[in-house]
Formats: sequence, structure tokens, C-alpha cells
Amino acid sequence: MKKDLLLLIAIAAMLSGAARAQTAPDPEAGAPAATAEHTLTGNLGLASDYRFRGISQTYRRPAVQAGLDYVHGSGLYLGTWMSNVSGNSYNNGAGLEWDLYGGYRFAIAPDVTLDLGTLAYAYPGARLNSAPGVATGEKYTNVDVYAGISTGAFSARLSVSATDYFGLNGTTAGYAYFSALPAAGGSRGSAYLDLNYGFDLGAGVTLGTHVGRLAVRHYGALSYTDYKLSLAREFHGLTVTGALIGTDARRDLYQVANAAGQDARRVGTTGFVLSIGKTF
Repeated sequence: MKKDLLLLIAIAAMLSGAARAQTAPDPEAGAPAATAEHTLTGNLGLASDYRFRGISQTYRRPAVQAGLDYVHGSGLYLGTWMSNVSGNSYNNGAGLEWDLYGGYRFAIAPDVTLDLGTLAYAYPGARLNSAPGVATGEKYTNVDVYAGISTGAFSARLSVSATDYFGLNGTTAGYAYFSALPAAGGSRGSAYLDLNYGFDLGAGVTLGTHVGRLAVRHYGALSYTDYKLSLAREFHGLTVTGALIGTDARRDLYQVANAAGQDARRVGTTGFVLSIGKTF
């Protein structure tokens, strides 16, 4: 933790000059704002780890990510985004997360914008196991509906799962989280609150702050708070971001082992993530 903080401070000292930075593309952030009647943008990124709501999706290993967004001048938008994920977290699949989302963003007051939409997370071929090497047929697919609001540098968003939360139900509960969780039924209706505030530090450097809270329905032991502190800056058309990310998730529930059930890694512990991305 101390070393991570020192590294973050060192990066802040290195970032100087150039234009205002933007954070790396985030599938939960929705599409960018429209600047014309029809806007099509793409993004490509590399990260030392892929953290989703504070939890590593790549066994704390690097990720390659890409997305495409369409925005209409009316505020309607559609997008898709992909990243590699770990087969240790998403069993029996292609090691891929594929997101599809769409929504409508509109002003409800001067400098206040409302964002309504839905986001589907798919993991081609992946199925949850009931025991090591024994697939249940249950998919990890998750669909969220969300409502967000933004004003100035502040944004908030509430996402509610319209499906079982990434396949979590009475059949999959025990093995999916490497713990004898009570079979409490489905987890549809789980909610995630996402709060963000950005600070322009000048000299092209942006400080991002985030706190989120996940409430897993019927499985309260899996609920947790996550946080992120990031610094970003644009270099020659590339956005470089360093982020300190952590959670208070229970370590015994949020750990992932390899196919042999060995080398278990805690995927919600505090860590430093370095990423580089380009929007075009």
C-alpha cells in the first residue's frame, strides 16, 4: 500500500504540460457526448490489470481492450466494448468479455444531464462450474439497467441487475465463490452505486476520485465498497492513467484459483493499475 502511494505520487510529479487529460474508456461510463448529429468513435487500450468494480477480472494480469461508440445528436447512443478476462474467473469459455450497451442522455436543467440505459455483459462460451471441471450450464451473462446524473465534474450512477448477478443463484453459489455460501436463491435486483468526481490539476493533469458500493441481493456477504484514486494525462494523443484501486470485499470470498484449484489469488485487494489508451 505504501509503495503504491509513493508510485502514484511519483507519476504525478512526472506529468506536466500538454492538454487536458481524459480517463481511459470505461464500459460503465456509456458513450461520449455527441458533437455532431452522428458521431462514431473507437477506443483501444492496454492495462496492467482489468478491474471491474474494484475486482480483478484478469487474475491480476494485463488486459487488451477495445470499444466502439455511436452517438446521435438527440442524445441516443449505442456502444460495444471488449476485454480479455481470466479463464480462472470465467470457466469453460473463450477468455473474453463482450459488452453491449445503449441509452439516452439528455439535459434536465442547466449543466445537469440525465443518462438512462442498459448494459449487457457476455462471456462467450463461459459456464459456471458446480465442482472443479464440472460445468452447470449456467451462464455468467449479466444485464444491468441504469440511471445516471452528471453536473460539472461530478457524476453518479445506479445500476440494477435485471438478471441473476453474473450467474449467481442457488445452484452456483457455493463453487462460484469458493465458499459454502447458503443457497439463497437468485440474485436479480443486485445494485451498484457509482460516484465520481474529477479535479483539473492544471498542466494537463486530471485527478479522478471514485467510490462505489455493491449490494448483492440475497448474498450480503458478497457486498462490498470499492474505491479508486487516479491521475491521467495525454501524451501525443495517448492517454496514460495510473490508478490506485481497492475494495473491502471479503478476501475468502473474492479469491480465484487456477484450473487445478491451486495458486489462489485475492482479486479484490488494493493494487496499482497502469493503463494507456487512445480514442479515434
